[in-house]
Amino acid sequence: MFSVRVARAGLRATAQQFSVPRTAAVNGLRTYATPAQDVKPPVSLFGVDGTYATALFTASAKSASLDQTSKALASLGQTLKADRKLTTILSAPTLTVADKQQIVQELQKVAGADKGDILKNFLATLAENNRLGLLEGICDKFSTLMGAHRGEIELNITSAQELDTKTVNRLEKAVSKSEFSQGKKLKVVTKVDPELVGGLVVEIGDRTIDLSVSSKIAKLNKALTDAL
Repeated sequence: MFSVRVARAGLRATAQQFSVPRTAAVNGLRTYATPAQDVKPPVSLFGVDGTYATALFTASAKSASLDQTSKALASLGQTLKADRKLTTILSAPTLTVADKQQIVQELQKVAGADKGDILKNFLATLAENNRLGLLEGICDKFSTLMGAHRGEIELNITSAQELDTKTVNRLEKAVSKSEFSQGKKLKVVTKVDPELVGGLVVEIGDRTIDLSVSSKIAKLNKALTDAL
């Protein structure tokens, strides 16, 4: 698993006892702490991960590498979701500077091409600020920015069990014809949440359609409680 490689890399780095050049880390921090004034993100995001995602979007837009950065973060996001131990490792407070540098190198291998070392500097900045644990959230927020940049609107479909492609396509087609789509291209994101018991929860923009069994049970329980 990727988390095992990252952990081993950290151990090797600790044994070698080398450090990240302070100048490079500070330069990286300056780059992402001050977004360019001539690039305006398509939507406003909140939270620390949203702030970092916005800064990366701005830097990538300035260097005309948005698509490349988007692909890199998509790869990183998929890796983090597939290996849940990885986020725990990235969030460990005991990581040394040497550990972090080796981890950044491993993450770069997953990310792939990196025009102008934008992602390398960004990951180094996260490491310097002890924010590597936010990487998965940053990947998700960057995806939101790219969707808005491309004129897409995100359609989140959460179900108790994984849906087949035919069902997802039917839902996408139905929503695309409704007023909820606002005439925009839909970006479908499917999630599985066993706690729903059954049914679906569909989210698009600021609208939520809760058709889950758990929601119906909650409403029934409330009705029974109010009646007593």
